[in-house]
Amino acid sequence: MKEQARILVVDDNKHNVRLLQSLLTKQGHEVITANSGKQALARVTNTPPDLILLDVVMPEMDGFATTRALRAYSATETIPILMVTALNDTQEKVKGFEAGADDFVSKPFNGIELLARVNSLLRIKRLHDELVEKNKLLERVLMRYVSEDVAREILDNPTENLRLGGESCEVSVLFADIRGFTRFSERRQPAQVIELLIRVFSQLTPVVFDYRGTLDKYLGDALMAFYGAPVPSSDGPAQAVCSAWAMQKKFAQLKRENAIMDSLGLGIGICTGEAIVGNVGSERIMDYTVIGNTPNTARRLQESARAGQILVDEKTHSAIQGAFRTRKIDLMELKGYSQPISIYEVVTGQEPTPEEARDQGDCIPITLEEYHENDLQIYPLPPVRA
Repeated sequence: MKEQARILVVDDNKHNVRLLQSLLTKQGHEVITANSGKQALARVTNTPPDLILLDVVMPEMDGFATTRALRAYSATETIPILMVTALNDTQEKVKGFEAGADDFVSKPFNGIELLARVNSLLRIKRLHDELVEKNKLLERVLMRYVSEDVAREILDNPTENLRLGGESCEVSVLFADIRGFTRFSERRQPAQVIELLIRVFSQLTPVVFDYRGTLDKYLGDALMAFYGAPVPSSDGPAQAVCSAWAMQKKFAQLKRENAIMDSLGLGIGICTGEAIVGNVGSERIMDYTVIGNTPNTARRLQESARAGQILVDEKTHSAIQGAFRTRKIDLMELKGYSQPISIYEVVTGQEPTPEEARDQGDCIPITLEEYHENDLQIYPLPPVRA
């Protein structure tokens, strides 16, 4: 089956143009023409052709200059260029290849040879286009499971990024869990439960990406994300806390719009520290994730957070001072820690008053009992610090 294509013929000789046009049209190709290099550049702007037959010797802008110009534009940099020329000097051909040409046919040309070269270049172009489409599909599929940053990292260096193992780096890990979901699911049909999860995660997941986070996984009625990998960030804690604020706002909006969610809430925990980030699993199936004490602590904080609350560890708290106000809560004993750790509730993204800053810093201490008696209010989302 012959390849039907849109071909641009560029030549200042009208006789040559008519001859090429007749030959190519008989093969079922659509032919457009240009009588100069400048006119050719104008013709390819809106609808790039599948192949360009280009004369070398033309006034003002010769075929070499035209080829270099075509290769400078992203829309035309991969279009095959077949130079049709009376120049048979080897150095001239080398000059054409260096400019970006793909093949040569000498004038006067043999029609059978020219069509064979045309078909060969069109076949290469078709294979290239198929590869580009498959890569786009692969990218879209990858981004259904991992963040855009992770997908790009994988595609840019698949050999390195698809191997098992990881490296240590500082990340801020976020866990967000739907409070009251177990009781809710016990009283609903499976289809209603799934529908609710889709509705909630459809709102929460984009927030992770908005603040340049990496979605790790869904854990039933919870999600896990981290900030600072694979793209390093010096502002991971603020990005994580801003994500938490946005999630609480999104969840509150969903509750206002869906009476069925009246008994539900969102609890969030965030921890910052060193962790191993990389691919865990087997050669057949692997998971790009973060492991270590930092994600374990973040999950424990999330488990302690009540509906509508955001709990953070000491390191996260230190990193966000000045951008968020917090309340210190009683020390908490966690598995793996030799001593109880300090935890903080993020209560607003606004600056503290001068009196609070002087007396307490931006940390308002309360007891664990007081903490459990207070519900988190929803404040305007603070910006990420530059």
